[in-house]
Amino acid sequence: MGLTGKLIAEFEIKSSGDLFHDMFSNKPHHISKASPHHIQGCDLHDGEFGTPGSVILWNYKIDGKACVAKEIVEAIDVENKSITFKVIEGDLMNDYKIFKLTIDVTPKGDTSVVKWTLEYEKLHDGVDEALKILELAIRVTKDIEAHHLKA
Repeated sequence: MGLTGKLIAEFEIKSSGDLFHDMFSNKPHHISKASPHHIQGCDLHDGEFGTPGSVILWNYKIDGKACVAKEIVEAIDVENKSITFKVIEGDLMNDYKIFKLTIDVTPKGDTSVVKWTLEYEKLHDGVDEALKILELAIRVTKDIEAHHLKA
């Protein structure tokens, strides 16, 4: 198997795509309120929320294990509701040389389609594909949707 990988998950949500995109781009520190079992915190380390170049530290859990990821916001496209993060430090860097996450939100009538794209390069062949990270992204998305639908 190759060292590079790309995983994509795409599904509909009933909550507003604008709210969903805004939460990841401008208010990521609110995600822990919507998904406390998966995201324990999000702190701004450099820059401002909602701007490319900002550095954000995430505290999250996978399989009950506490993990951290420091990410730089590579791009935010408000019009197309897209945001790209590149992991620069943290637990993922123990297994991956490169790890990027892109979230695209597309309106579809009364719903929206959320598309997560994970692109990575593993450090060696013994590293698993990033399926647990993709599963985490899906669970967090569903938690955010439920949070918005309750509001």
